[in-house]
Amino acid sequence: MDLYLPIANLSVNALVIIGLGGVVGLLSGMFGVGGGFLTTPLLIFYGIPPTVAAASAASQVTGASVSGVFTHISRGTVDFRMGGVLIAGGVVGAGLGVLIFRLLQYWGQIDTVIGILYVLMLGGIGLLMAKESIQALIALKTGKRVQARKRRHHPLVAALPMRWRFYRSGLYISPLAPLLLGMATGILTMLLGVGGGFILVPAMLYLLGMTTQSVVGTSLFQILFVTMATTMMHAMTTKAVDLVLAMLLLIGSVTGAQVGTRLSMTIRPEYLRVLLALIVLLVAARMALGLGWRPDEIFTIELS
Repeated sequence: MDLYLPIANLSVNALVIIGLGGVVGLLSGMFGVGGGFLTTPLLIFYGIPPTVAAASAASQVTGASVSGVFTHISRGTVDFRMGGVLIAGGVVGAGLGVLIFRLLQYWGQIDTVIGILYVLMLGGIGLLMAKESIQALIALKTGKRVQARKRRHHPLVAALPMRWRFYRSGLYISPLAPLLLGMATGILTMLLGVGGGFILVPAMLYLLGMTTQSVVGTSLFQILFVTMATTMMHAMTTKAVDLVLAMLLLIGSVTGAQVGTRLSMTIRPEYLRVLLALIVLLVAARMALGLGWRPDEIFTIELS
């Protein structure tokens, strides 16, 4: 079932793209992560140009975040004031990301930079996740409890001026901290097509010191609007958003998330974290191999 992608300018098997979206959705449901940080590498492995993969993945994350946001709003687990500051920073960061994206395109280095950033990001996150999950497994086998980390924002955050009260998050901190954090995730969303939740959630917990009850809902709230703004900026500037590709991914991810949620209830969370860390490290290794491996034939010319 071949389908032509107008922006990527190539034909793909629609069932394969839906299957890739299903894999990402499955991981999302099983591990409680957005899965967007795996969408772009998987599309690149399939042969989609990195610029189109990153831009289209951002639009797919927008669609996948809608239902989650409404669920958390109904539960009252969204800090709208914190979310508003994060969104403001994210939109500014996305604007800066546009300038960086276009500059790298002008230099002809955007594909290489996307690959390098993914290797560094996934490698670092995978190693941290592996360390944490192995410690949890050792604690499970020996019967020792892992000491819980105290909820307290970072000293640098405490030193910032002009404090606000964020009642839902239980914080009294400067809005500059979430503003800068939002800018960082906005730049990443623009360059890599990720929602940024895998970086945003730990930062909200360990840097800002937010309560765990409001972290996921507030993160999804920010991701929804920032990926929406990023998609619009990509469509108006880089012209790299392929809506056909995004829709195929969305169909697969929605279905896969339902299956993943059911599977997560049958496997211990400690083993799930080890499996996720292994998957992330394997993807990082494959990206690194793609950057350094020299093809047998760089150019192929056929005469007819």
